[in-house]
This record gives sequence, structure tokens and C-alpha cells, in this order.
Amino acid sequence: MAIPVIMPKQGQSVETCIITRWFKERGEKVATGDILFSYETDKAAFDLESPGDGILLEVFFGEGDEVPVLMNVAVIGKSGESTEQYQPGKTIPSGKVVQDTSKNEELPLADATGIKIVSSSQESRIRISPRAKKLAEERGLTYNNLHGSGPNGRIIFSDVEKALSGNIPGTASISATGTEYTEQPLSNVRKIIARAMHSSLQNSAQLTHHMSADVRRLLDARRKIKDGLASGTEKQDITLNDMVCWCVMRALKKFPDVNIHFLGDTVRTFHKIHLGIAVDTSRGLMVPAIKNADEMDLPRLSAELKSVADACRKGNINPELIQSTAATFTVSNLGSYGVEMFTPVINLPQAGILGVCTIINRPADLGNNTFGFIPFIGLSLTYDHRAIDGGPATLFLKEIKDQIENFNY
Repeated sequence: MAIPVIMPKQGQSVETCIITRWFKERGEKVATGDILFSYETDKAAFDLESPGDGILLEVFFGEGDEVPVLMNVAVIGKSGESTEQYQPGKTIPSGKVVQDTSKNEELPLADATGIKIVSSSQESRIRISPRAKKLAEERGLTYNNLHGSGPNGRIIFSDVEKALSGNIPGTASISATGTEYTEQPLSNVRKIIARAMHSSLQNSAQLTHHMSADVRRLLDARRKIKDGLASGTEKQDITLNDMVCWCVMRALKKFPDVNIHFLGDTVRTFHKIHLGIAVDTSRGLMVPAIKNADEMDLPRLSAELKSVADACRKGNINPELIQSTAATFTVSNLGSYGVEMFTPVINLPQAGILGVCTIINRPADLGNNTFGFIPFIGLSLTYDHRAIDGGPATLFLKEIKDQIENFNY
């Protein structure tokens, strides 16, 4: 009997995946465990293995196609077996279905935007995902007549997005003759980032405080670590960013009211610290979480920070770790780019994010009326004023400064 190859569901919020590459062709023999194709969600990439032995009888979607989760992508079986029953859209939903066999069959209509609509007589029950329903209700969209692209005609998030924009996103760049620009549809990752950043600034009261910390102790520790790596006495290459994250974690232990999620009418205070770290990748910004960071020593924290950053860049990060609710506080470091000061945007429902800036030598009193230049690292704390007042936020930032200036390794 033929075996359908189904697009897996990766994470609770994932509704569609994009096929990036096929490793097998139609008609090719496959075995259990063979990689059939690669696919990506909004922020991670995966390989799908063959669920059985046989011949790849049919492929329903090609490279670059966006496929709803739990949809049949291909069929594996014996030569000559029928694949008709596994074609997308052939699955019969629960309940009675009345077929109209007349020649004057009424087809789905399309409005001016190209979005298919169906009459109420065609389907009595509206099948819509929770995320899609929430977006439609927030934007005042009547979704009863939308034609869903999900399994069994289910309306998914992207269907509502298309209806709201009035456009059907393409995959190729659009270049008008004689003009000096090109237009290209946003990638899924950029759409997610855009929505998250806009929602954060629109739905919170964000304020940023700036402060600098004497970073000589961290620089001394970094030199010792480099020397230890060269001599073989150190095994973990602990960076300045790792040390700053360690100091942030120690400050959060003293200020648990910052280690929170603001949920509108309630504040959720966490007993454990799940530290988010902003990672720049070729596909866009990702913020994976280090779970239970407060239970780690500095070398282990450093190793975990490197591990999740590498996973993000390779595209195989656990989707659950990059949800905005996975972390309780986030650190974003732009110091390597020479940024002296910036305003990081909070990853809601978190209530704070620390921006780490570049190191600048500044004149300072060295004691005994001696003046010289001291390296200072810039710190930019953005906090949600709905949850945290300015006084406590400033004291928390000062605690981070003190942890950096009194760092011991």
C-alpha cells in the first residue's frame, strides 16, 4: 500500500513550511531513512526522511513552494500504484458531503484581489486556525467567505494576511522597465520580525536608559583566557559577551522583578532565568533562549551561548527556543559593530532587554590626582514602563555595571 509523505508540524504556531530542496526525484527508488527534501519554517530548517521503502511515485510540491503543515507532499509505494487519493485537497472532511454532479457546477469566485471566496452554501462549518482567527478579528476581517489553503480547506494565518493586504505574494523580484528600483516580496522571517518589532513598539511603553561601566576587569580576564587557551590550561574560549551575560544573570538574581513577562492584567515572575541572546543570521534576527541559565557556571553558559548561536546560523535551532515566551530577559550585543549607543526593542511579553555597546577609552581620575584613559563599555537598557518604573530600572542597570566592574575570574 502506498505511503503518503506528510509535511510535519514543527512548533505550536507553525502553519506552513517552505520546501527548499528536493534530494530525490519522481520515480526514484528510496529507502527508510533517506532524506527526501529539506524544508524551513519561519526561523529554522529541517530535513525530512523517508517513512518507508519503495518508489517516489508522486511529488505534489516543488522547491520554493509554501506547504501547509500536515499536507501530503509526496507518495511512496510500488510501481503502478495509484496516488490519486493522496493528492492535496482530496481528503474528505468529517461529516456528510453532498456532491453536485450537474454540469453547471458553481465554482469558487474571486474578488478583485485574487483571493478565492466560497459561498455559505458550499460549506456550513468555517475551518480556521486559532492564529488566523485572532488576526482576522483584530483587524476586523470577515473570514466566512475566505477560501483556505490549509488541509481540508482550513483557513490559515497566511490566507488572512493575503486578504488583508489584497496581494498574492510572489517569489520573483519585480523590476519595472526604465525605473531605478526593484521590488521583492518579504521572506517569511522578515515578515515575522516586522510584525514582532511593530507590535512591540505599538503595544508597550518602552524607555531606554544608558550607562557605562569600567571594563578593565573583563579585559584582564579575557587576556588570561586567551593565554590559557594558548598554553592549554583553558578549554572554553569565554568571550567578553559571555562575561557580560554572566553579569546580567547575576544582576537578575538580585532584581527578580525584572525577570518577568508582562501579560496585561498580570505579571508573571519567573523563579528561573531563561536568558535570551540576539543572534544575527543570514536569514534574519533570531533570539534563542538559554533555559535555566542561573544554574550554570561561566564556562557552561559560554558553551550554551555558542551552541544556540551556531544552531541559529545553521538553521536547526529548536523552534520552541526561539518563541518570544521562551526567554525571560534578552541581551543584544552590537559592540563588535562599533555602536556606541542604541535603543534595543523588547521581545514581548518580556519586560526588558539590555543593549551592549562598543568599548570606548575615556579620560578618568586614576587616583592621587592622576588622570588617564579608562576603557568603558556602553550599556543600554530598554524596559517596559507598564511593568517597571524608572527607579528600579536604573538600579538594575547600575547593578549590571557593578557586576562588570567587580568581575572576578
